[in-house]
Amino acid sequence: MKKITILSLHLGYGGVEKAITTLANMLCQTYDVEIISVYKLYEKPAFEVDKKVKLTYLINSDLPLKVEKYKLLLLRLHFLKLIKSIFKDYFIKLHFIEFFKDAFNGIFMYKKRAKVMKKKIKTINSDFIISTKTYFNDWASKYGNNNMIKIGWEHNHHHGNMKYASKVIDSAKDLDYLVLVSKDLQKYYSDKLKKEKCKCLYIPNTLDNYPKKKSLLNKKNLINVGRLSVEKGQLDLLKIFNNIKDKCDWNLNIVGNGDERKKLEQYINENNLQKRVILHGFKKSDEIEELLQNSSIFVMTSFTESFGIVLLEAMSNGLPCVAFSSAEGAKEIISSNVDGYLINNRNFSKMEKTILDLINDYEKRKEMGKKGQEKAKLYLKDEVIKKWQAIFAKK
Repeated sequence: MKKITILSLHLGYGGVEKAITTLANMLCQTYDVEIISVYKLYEKPAFEVDKKVKLTYLINSDLPLKVEKYKLLLLRLHFLKLIKSIFKDYFIKLHFIEFFKDAFNGIFMYKKRAKVMKKKIKTINSDFIISTKTYFNDWASKYGNNNMIKIGWEHNHHHGNMKYASKVIDSAKDLDYLVLVSKDLQKYYSDKLKKEKCKCLYIPNTLDNYPKKKSLLNKKNLINVGRLSVEKGQLDLLKIFNNIKDKCDWNLNIVGNGDERKKLEQYINENNLQKRVILHGFKKSDEIEELLQNSSIFVMTSFTESFGIVLLEAMSNGLPCVAFSSAEGAKEIISSNVDGYLINNRNFSKMEKTILDLINDYEKRKEMGKKGQEKAKLYLKDEVIKKWQAIFAKK
């Protein structure tokens, strides 16, 4: 039986972590699969892992939760917002000792994770190794067994950050394959790596479940699902809803937890939206499915989105989707005017009009919802795993 090793930073909550566990659960039915995670953040992984998958943790620590938060701000937003977040978390609360302790531990942990993962990679004797970080790509190329096929799996869109794109390119040069979750990225990196041995492949993320039931699209509910963070744009969603609330009798459901929750709650209270907006917090998959089936339109207001699996989940439940085109993953999934709408330039008035038009057109919701359901089938496990198996058949 061929052995596959997947390298992960951690197995906490996040889109990449969900994709890793989903892939491992699919592959372990046919292959010997191991996930090597640098950090063990929780007693159990955030997403259920099949018992056939071997889990190996290298460090027990919850520090990455803080470190990753600031890293995301630096990567996706602006340096000033990073400073503001640190100032809020430490200095306003007068946690000076905690700040210096976390800063010191962060530097120490960064060095430790490199040391333990490099050492572990040297011992891996698998047929295939799948890396999920640029620095894992580097280490797999340098320290991995030459008999292994080395695969980079890139989930993040560069969002115009050429420094990050260059990092991906440099890390992938000595890999055998670089797997991208969008066609746009596959085309971009194929051009950049055409003189290298690394082949760039498009394999989308997988829809976990195709529900037996679907929304009847007759409930007066809008819904958004995602981490409550700045780049997901839920504050903009509240502003949009506040502008249309007097023109309809629909409600808004927001599912997810995150750093922005207090700010969202403050906006809801200041604008008297308590009876029209519900912040549900984190929900399990079956609970999210039930909420989707009791909604009629899915609205995404993300600034950035590498893939947007939540759009497919909404489509599989029969919901038409509306999103800003600034979220690259939305452009990958939504066919505008067919199974949803893409709104350019983060145009609030256009978004508001589009939502109201769908609210007032039940037949359009049904037509788009049906086409979205058909599209979602293309991302089911049986379809996606064939693309991975084509790689594994090379050896």
